[in-house]
Amino acid sequence: MSTRICDTAAEAVDGIADGSTVLVGGFGLAGMPVQLIDALIDQGATDLTVVSNNAGNGDTGLAALLAKGRVRKVVCSFPRQSDSYVFDELYRAGRVQLEVVPQGNLAERMRAAGAGIGGFYSPTAVGTPLADGKESRVIDGREFLLELPIRGDYALVSAHRADRMGNLVYRKTARNFGPVMATAAKTTIVQVSEVVETGELEPEAVVTPSIFVDRVVQVQARHYTVQGAR
Repeated sequence: MSTRICDTAAEAVDGIADGSTVLVGGFGLAGMPVQLIDALIDQGATDLTVVSNNAGNGDTGLAALLAKGRVRKVVCSFPRQSDSYVFDELYRAGRVQLEVVPQGNLAERMRAAGAGIGGFYSPTAVGTPLADGKESRVIDGREFLLELPIRGDYALVSAHRADRMGNLVYRKTARNFGPVMATAAKTTIVQVSEVVETGELEPEAVVTPSIFVDRVVQVQARHYTVQGAR
């Protein structure tokens, strides 16, 4: 299936259904697909499970989606930080569920989904509450836990440039979780600063090939100032 170049972010997120699992790229605001999230807010999908590195920053992007009450569950590594007050208030009020996944396991569980791997054993979280309910195994005298893949119905990713086939390049640290999320979702939706003609991207610089990309939309770059904790 070929990549669709969308005219608007609203077109790009069209069809995301209530109850979907959505993988959201970004490390804080670096690489967060804010325009796609804003379009998803306008689109109205609710009861979502969101998988991301952290649980939102300030009032922007993922935090704004949480504030609208659209998220049922967050799967992330860092739910609490100085500017995660939206999530913190919702969680304390019992209005959103949380699954904490150590960062390396989070990335590897999505990579496993994209690679078609049924699971992997990791020593991370052994002896902690995060081990509850997980199969364990001793390998070479060390205990490991079975970690299962994380798959998404959709991935929302921010890249730097795309060609019209859907090949992607990223800008510096904005790359973060985008590549693994693109492989782990049934439908990958990408916002970029520029769409160029096929053949204009340096082949060696392409990180995510078009086979993993379903929809692309060009958006204008924005700059955000995140307010401190309240």
